[in-house]
Formats: sequence, structure tokens, C-alpha cells
Amino acid sequence: MSDRRGFLLDTRPFTASRHFTWMWLGALVAGVGNALTAVAVGLHVYELTHSTFAVSMVGVAALVPTLFAGLYGGTIVDRFDRRLVALASAVLAWLATAAILLLAVLERETIWILYVLSALNAMGATLVSASRQAIIPNLLEPELLPAAGALNGMSMGLVVTLGPALAGLLVARHGFAITYGLDLLLFCGAFLGLAALPPMPPEPGAEHKTWAAIRESFRYIRATPVVAMSFIVDIVAMTLGNPRSLFPALGAVVIGGGAVTAGLLAASSAIGAVLCSLFSGRIVGWKRHGRAVNLSVIAYGLFTVGLGIVALLVHTGHWPGGVGSPDRLNHSALAAAMLMLFGMGASDNVSAIFRNTILQQAVPDRIRGRMQGIYIMVVTGGPRLGDLFVGLVALGAVWAPPLVGGLAIAAVVAALIRLVPVFHHYDATA
Repeated sequence: MSDRRGFLLDTRPFTASRHFTWMWLGALVAGVGNALTAVAVGLHVYELTHSTFAVSMVGVAALVPTLFAGLYGGTIVDRFDRRLVALASAVLAWLATAAILLLAVLERETIWILYVLSALNAMGATLVSASRQAIIPNLLEPELLPAAGALNGMSMGLVVTLGPALAGLLVARHGFAITYGLDLLLFCGAFLGLAALPPMPPEPGAEHKTWAAIRESFRYIRATPVVAMSFIVDIVAMTLGNPRSLFPALGAVVIGGGAVTAGLLAASSAIGAVLCSLFSGRIVGWKRHGRAVNLSVIAYGLFTVGLGIVALLVHTGHWPGGVGSPDRLNHSALAAAMLMLFGMGASDNVSAIFRNTILQQAVPDRIRGRMQGIYIMVVTGGPRLGDLFVGLVALGAVWAPPLVGGLAIAAVVAALIRLVPVFHHYDATA
């Protein structure tokens, strides 16, 4: 990228491809709606059970369908027209949300039904995302892929900034049904963005036998340590450093403020991701992609430790203002927690830009859908494992998961740098 662009976001992918632009806009609008439902379901389950463990099980219940969609769905993305696969998957996610809305309107919801429908929604979203990411390299030149990654990072940041904040406000003021209904309307953006794409038929030579295609995927990963490590470091970060299941409890019994605080905490990491993308002009020019991933994940772990320290000090009465409640907010503790989450979001965004660029540049088109399926399986399945980690560790103390998990992230990635130096020294221009 030229020096003239400085630190600002590189928007050349928009001018290079109108199809990319429409797909990006559709994903942004639909993503905001999907984030509304994701946060609202967590709050809904907490209202029904008053249990952080029950909230964490929303993610765990979606784990197996997500793994299935990533592993088997990736073969579908490589076997059929990627545009049609994405559209069909979007329909599945939309119908799952429609069912959640219907149950909320009828006041017939139970936690088990919410678990099942959330799992179906996650399965559809996994296939949509895998299809989109596999399509992008067919729309843009290779040198624009890091910039596209930054744009997608900004989109995801906006999604999880606006979605959770709106969810907290909507649930607090208007209830769950209105929140789910707005998701249905916004999700129509996904259909518009995908319908604008040209046909995306599979590349000749792609493996059509499902199990043979899956075996080929894992043979490729084993033979390509750079690709394997891009998955491993994210699994480590998302399993040990995903605090989202703590947010309802932090809002209820630690920082205070209830659902509004939960929404603000969920949005904070996304704000960090958005600002990181807005000033990513120099970042997308980095060529040492492996080093960028490793160092950003270590930073993510340290910010996670910071969040745990804030929660510990408030919970034990050593933070000014003391422990909060749904009706009494500790403002300084909220600001500190949001700052830590801001840093987590920025660090994770840098990691995501280069992990996805590695997959899009290094992987052949005939297998790209499967690699993106595994990638999405990791980035969506990892947080589900993280929900389980948080739920179990939080049974001892609500502050323990980020403190213990963050330290473990930094230690594990530091060890991986020594064990797998080829990834740390990976150069995209070599």
C-alpha cells in the first residue's frame, strides 16, 4: 500500500469490485440483526434460569452443529455453486430466528428450545460465512486481500458493537419479541447482498466424494504448518479468552447495571476492532503475517488478564465504588472493563486479518471452501468451547475465567513461537 494512504483504512476493494461491495454491505446489515438475537438469547436464558452456566450452554449447544457445518458444509461449498449454498444457508438461519420470535410472542419459550434453535441459527451462519470467505478471492486481486480482511474486520466490529448495544437497550425497554423481530427484518440484507453476486460454480477437479474431500482437507492441513498454526492459535485464544458468557453476571452482581451493562461490555471489544480497522492502513501492508498473528494473540491474552483483574478487585471490594447491582452501576469499573475489552477487540482483529489472508492467499481454490469451513468451525466453535470453559471456571469465582485464561493464552502462544518457528517467520512475499 502506498505511503500516501498513511494509517487510514484501505478501501480499494470497494472500488475494485462492486460484487464485493454489495456482499459486504449485506453481511453488515444482516450481521447486526444476528448479533441482536445472539445477545438477546443469552439474556433470555439468564432471565429464565439466573445461571451463568445455563447462558454458557447456549454456545455449547451450538458446538456440534457448528462443527458439522464447518466440516461437512465446506465440502458442499466446494462442490456446488457457492452463491446458491450461501443463499440456502441464509434461509436456514432466518427460519431459526423466526421460530425464536414466534415462541417469544406466544410466551412458550424454554431454555431447551432456545438451545436447539440457536444451534440451527449457528449452523446456517457458519455455512454462509464459509461461502462468503471462499468467494472473496474470486472477486479481488491477491494484493487486496489484506485490505478486504480489514474491511471485514470493521464490518464484524460494527456488527458486534451495534448489535449487542441495541440488544441490551431493546430487551430492557421493549422485551425479547421486538428484538428478535428486528433481526428478521435486518437479515433480509443477507439475501440482497448474496443475490447480487454472479454465479460461482465449483472449480473443475474438486473432490466430490464427501469423506474423500474431508480427508484431503486434513492431509493439506498436516502438510502445511502455516495453515495449521493459523487454526491452532485461534483455538487457544477463543477457548481460554472468551468472556462473553460472563457479561450477564458482571452486569447483575459485579459491576452492576443489568442488561445495559451486558450490552456495553459485549460491544466494547467490537469498538476496538472497528477503530483498529479504521486505522489499519499500515497494518495491512505488513508481510510477516505469522509474527503479526502470534504477537496480537499474546496481546489479546494480556488484555484478558486485565479484565479478570478488574472483576477480581470489584468482586472482593477493593475497587472504588464497591460491588454493583442491576440498579446500581459502578461506573469506573465499567469503564476499566470496557477498556480491557477494547484492547482485546483490537488485538483479535489484527490476528483475524492475517489468519484469513493466509488462508485466502495460500490455499488453492478447489479446496478453499473446505479450508474456510474449517476456519469458520474454529472461529465459531472455539468460542463455544470458551463458553464451556467460562461456565465451569466461573462456578468457583466469576473473575477467575479471564484471569486464568488470559495467562494461559500468553504462555501457550509464547511456547508455540519456539516450537513452530516456521509460522512465526512466515513471509507472504516469500
